[in-house]
Amino acid sequence: MGCGVSKSSQFNKNSRKAVTTIRAAILIQRWYRQYVARTEMRRRYTWHIFQSIEYSGQQAQIKLYNFLGYLMDNFTPSSTERNLISHIFREHEVCLDAEWERYFCYQTIEVPEVYTGPHLTFPLTVEQAVGLLEAFRNKKQLHSRYVLQLLLETWKLLRMFPNINRISTCQSKVITICGDLHGQLEDLLLIFYKNGVPSLERPYVFNGDFVDRGKDSIEILLILFSFLLVYPCDVYLNRGNHEDHLINLRYGFTKEVLTKYKIHGKRILKLLQKIFSWLPLATVIDQKVLVLHGGISDTTDLSFLARVDRHSYISALRPPKRRNNSSAGVSIDTDLEEDVWSTSRIYQRRNSLSFPKPLGPRDCFHNRSLQDFSGRIKVKMEDELESRRRRESLFQTAVNRSEKDLLSPSTSTDSTSSDNAKEEWRLILDLLWSDPMNQDGCVPNEVRGGGCYWGPDVTEEFLNRHNMQLIIRSHECKQEGYEFCHNRKVLTLFSASNYYDVGSNRGAYVKLGPDLVPYVIQYQASSLTRELTARQSIGRTERSALKVLREQLFAHKSDLICAFKKFDPENTGLVSMNDWASAVERVMHLNLPWRTLFSQLVSSKSNDGSIDYQDWFNELAIKGPNADHIEQSLLETLYRHRATLETIFRIVDTDNSGLITVEDFRKTWKLLSVYLKMEITDEDISNLAVTIDSNHDGSIDIDEFMEAFRLTDKKSRLERGRSMFMVTTTDLTKLEGELNV
Repeated sequence: MGCGVSKSSQFNKNSRKAVTTIRAAILIQRWYRQYVARTEMRRRYTWHIFQSIEYSGQQAQIKLYNFLGYLMDNFTPSSTERNLISHIFREHEVCLDAEWERYFCYQTIEVPEVYTGPHLTFPLTVEQAVGLLEAFRNKKQLHSRYVLQLLLETWKLLRMFPNINRISTCQSKVITICGDLHGQLEDLLLIFYKNGVPSLERPYVFNGDFVDRGKDSIEILLILFSFLLVYPCDVYLNRGNHEDHLINLRYGFTKEVLTKYKIHGKRILKLLQKIFSWLPLATVIDQKVLVLHGGISDTTDLSFLARVDRHSYISALRPPKRRNNSSAGVSIDTDLEEDVWSTSRIYQRRNSLSFPKPLGPRDCFHNRSLQDFSGRIKVKMEDELESRRRRESLFQTAVNRSEKDLLSPSTSTDSTSSDNAKEEWRLILDLLWSDPMNQDGCVPNEVRGGGCYWGPDVTEEFLNRHNMQLIIRSHECKQEGYEFCHNRKVLTLFSASNYYDVGSNRGAYVKLGPDLVPYVIQYQASSLTRELTARQSIGRTERSALKVLREQLFAHKSDLICAFKKFDPENTGLVSMNDWASAVERVMHLNLPWRTLFSQLVSSKSNDGSIDYQDWFNELAIKGPNADHIEQSLLETLYRHRATLETIFRIVDTDNSGLITVEDFRKTWKLLSVYLKMEITDEDISNLAVTIDSNHDGSIDIDEFMEAFRLTDKKSRLERGRSMFMVTTTDLTKLEGELNV
C-alpha cells in the first residue's frame, strides 16, 4: 500500500508539472504569435510609408513636367519664361547622324599619363569588359574619352535592334532575367558573382531602370553596354521609365554624371538621351514569355508596338513632335495636336498620363505673360465648366464644317499621323509606367501619375490573344524581391536589394529554362544585413521611414495647423486622436494607417487622450537652417517642394555648371509660384538670394543651396541619404537601446 501511495503522489506531481509545462508552452506560443504579428505590422506600415512617399514624388515630377509642357505650348516663343525651360523640350534637333557623331567625337580628348583607370580599345573584347567590371569594383573611374567612345559604339549598335527582341532557350538552356538595379553596383556585382558574367552560354535580359537613386548608375550602364558590345546576341536591355532625361533630373542620375565628368558630362548626358530612346521596349522568350518594364493595358498590341518609331520618344512623358519643312528648308518642330483637334481629347480613350486641361486655342496666348497665366490658373470651378462647354462647342463647330473648309489633303494626312502617334505614345507610356492590380479592369494609374492599373482579366485576354503564358515585369519594389499575381501569370521582379534602407527588401533575379518555369534566386547585397538580428533590421528600417515621415509632416506644418483648427473650433489647442488622424490624412494624402502610427509619431498626450498639436510640432524635433530673416511661408515652401525646386534649378542650369545667376534664381521662384498657385513676393525672393549668395559674386551654387535648406531630424543620429547606410552593428546596438521601437 505504501508503494501505491508513493506512485500516486509521483503521478500527481508529474501531472501538475505537465500542466505547468503545457501552460508555459501556450503562453510562449501566444507571445511569439503576438510578436510576429507586431513585427509584420511594423514591417508593412514601414513599407507603406516608403512607397507612398516614393509614388508621391513620381506624381509631383509628372505634374511638374505637364506644367512646363503647358507653358511651352501656350506662351509666346519670345517670352523669358518660355526661354527658361525650352531647351528640355528640344527633342528633335536638326542633325544628321554624321553631325551627331562629330558632336560626340572623342578623338580630341587626351588621356593623361597619370590616369590609372582601365584603357579600352575597340572592338571590345570580353577581357576588357571583365576588366572594366573589376575596375569599378575597385572604385576606379573610366576616362571620359573611353566613356564617349563606348557610348557611341553602343548607340550605333542599338539602332540595329528591333523594338521587341525575340530569343530562345533552346541554344543556351537557361536565360537569366534581372529587374531594376537603380544605380546599385553592389547588386549587379553580386548577381555576376552568384550567376556568372554574360557569355555565349549564359545570356541575360536586364529589364530597365538601370539608373537613378543609387550612386553608381553610370558604372552600371558602362558595364551593361560593354557586355552588350561583346555579346550583342546574348545580352538584352529593355527600356525602363527611368531611362528618361526628365526623370533623371529629379532622381540623381544627371547630377551623378555632371559630378563625375565635370568637363564632358554635358556631351555624355546628350548621348545617353539618344541611347535611351533606342533601347528596345520588350523581349519575348520562346514566343511564350513577355519581359517588359512596367506592364500592359487593355489596348496593348505587340504587333503595333513592333512598328513604332521608338527613338522618337526621347521622353515618354510627352507625345513627340512632328517636323515640318519650311520654304527655307529649315526643320521646324510643331505639336502633333492641331488646336481644334486638341479639344477632341475628351472623346478619346482614357488618358494614361493626366495632362492639364487646355485653356483654349493657342492664339489667345500669344501675348500672355507669366503673371497673366498665374491669374488664369486659379480659375473657379464655374469658369472651368464654362470653358469646357466652350471647347466642346468649338469642337462640334469644327466637325460640322465642310471637308473643303476644314481640311486640305495634307492636313488630313497630318491628322491621321497625329492620331497614330498619340496612340503609339499611350502604348509606350503604359509599357513603361503601368502596375498590376487585383481587381478586373484597366484604369489610369493616379498613384504614380502615369500609365495604368490593369487587372487579371486584362492579363488573361492579352496572353490568350498573343498565345503566351507569362508576363515578367519590374518597376515595383517588392519586399522579397519578387511577387506573383494574376494567378501566377504575372511576375514582378526587382533586383535592387536594400532599396529604401538596409534590410528593407531583398533583391532577386530569375533563371528561365526550356520548361519556362521561373526559378527565383533571392539575395541581399549589403554585408551589414548579415550582421543584424531581425529585430535590429526591422527597427533600423522603421526608424528611417519614420524619420522621412516626420520631415514630411513638419514641412506641411501650416496646412496641418489649419486642418487641426477645423476640429478645434474653440481654439483650445487640443484635438482627439481620431481628429488628428483625419486631419493629417486630409493634408498629406499618403493613405497611411495614421492611427497605427500614432504611438510612433506622438509621444505625449493629455490625460483624456487629446493632443496638443502645437507641442506635437515641437516634439517632431525638426531642425532647419538658421533662416530667421526668411519669410516663414517661403521657407516652408522650400522644405515641402525641395525636390521640385531642385528639378527646376537643374532645368534652368542650361550649361550644367551647377551655378545659376541671381536673376535666373528669381525667375525660377516665379515659375515655382505659378506652379504651386501661391504668391511669393520679390522681396522674399531677394532676401533668400542674398542669404545664399554669401560671396556676392552674382551666382548661386545649386548643391550648396539645396544642402543649406535640408531638414535634419534630431531624433535620428543617422545621416540622410545613402551615407546613412554606412554604420556598424555596434552603432545599431546602441541605437536599439536608446530608442523605444
